[in-house]
Amino acid sequence: MATAKIITPANAASARPSKDEAMEAVRTLIKWAGDDPAREGLLDTPKRVVEAYREFYAGYDESPEEVLSRTFEEVEDYDEMVLLKNMRLESHCEHHMVAIIGKAHIAYLPDKRVVGISKLARLVDVFAKRLQTQEVLTAQIADTIQRVLEPKGVAVVIDAKHQCMTTRGVHKTETTTVTSRMHGLFKSDPRTRGEFMALVASSDIG
Repeated sequence: MATAKIITPANAASARPSKDEAMEAVRTLIKWAGDDPAREGLLDTPKRVVEAYREFYAGYDESPEEVLSRTFEEVEDYDEMVLLKNMRLESHCEHHMVAIIGKAHIAYLPDKRVVGISKLARLVDVFAKRLQTQEVLTAQIADTIQRVLEPKGVAVVIDAKHQCMTTRGVHKTETTTVTSRMHGLFKSDPRTRGEFMALVASSDIG
């Protein structure tokens, strides 16, 4: 199985245009759409769009390895599944630059060390806040956890709506896309994988 390509902060920023250049590009798009960027209501739009893009694509400036770098080895031999479910996910399609909105479910089986659960949530955002396809996003999250934490297994499922399909094109507004990536015992052991999928599907745990 090929490892998903990961963009690092260094190579992402190597050819980044200036803020002024980005704002001028927005003005060009406004003109292309048929409006006047000098119109009162649009005067500050280029600045707002650039600021929004800085937030939308903040993941290019973060290292996923650093997010997972602090782990804990005092786990009292805990070796059962750690599951984070229903994490809101916001990304942007690399084909149309419109929103992908959904939920991510992540589980791993620790092997001698664990990571803070907020770090897993941050890892999702690091990769989601980039131009993406859902398939690559799913693989990047799972592959990074497997590589950095070296657990006994990793499972990632993402269920999301793509606005390139719901607000344009075929306009299938209720359609969601589900992708998954499994490593270790989640891939080799049907019982472990089944337990994960059952927990993800359940409305309550406990």
